[in-house]
Amino acid sequence: MKITLDIEARNDRSVTMLRQSGMIPGVVYGPKQMNIGVAVQALAFEKLFKQAGESTIITLQGVGEDIDVLIHGVEMLSMQGGIAHVDFYALEKGKEVTTHVPLEFTGEAPAEKTGSIINKVIHELEITCKPNNLPAKISVDLNELAEVGHKIHVSDLVLPTGVVTSAAPEEVVVVVMAAAVDEDELAAEAAEAETAAPANE
Repeated sequence: MKITLDIEARNDRSVTMLRQSGMIPGVVYGPKQMNIGVAVQALAFEKLFKQAGESTIITLQGVGEDIDVLIHGVEMLSMQGGIAHVDFYALEKGKEVTTHVPLEFTGEAPAEKTGSIINKVIHELEITCKPNNLPAKISVDLNELAEVGHKIHVSDLVLPTGVVTSAAPEEVVVVVMAAAVDEDELAAEAAEAETAAPANE
């Protein structure tokens, strides 16, 4: 599905003026793209950003020819909240792009049923591919995690055709850990058992 976003040329409007009119200032740049100062409707961008994140190709419309981009950086307002500025990275046609995509953990680890903890070590993966092969997410199947110590490594992930990662194959994605023992709770249980035990005559 093609995702589009309407933008306007920023021209000489100040940051304050843009924000007062419900706009977010931004810039479009890239290896073959001249820097363009732009503005985008805040509500429209915030809705799109929740949907697309930084790993979905977006087509910018409204300033000359359509431009395929990735959201490459979002600066937040520290005091009043909201988005202060956004960077759009223009993709070079036919060239590979390197970006981070989120991991989606699917299934249910059998180890969870025995009280073990599923520790998700990483939540995104750096990948390189042609723009038309860019996945929105990469699935991680938890169904095989049955015992403490079981792990899923980067090498176990199934990447879409045309997608490669720079992450080390042995890097751990998720691992099963034993449930933490609460020493205070154990001591309290031991004291309670000792109190309840009949005294030796």
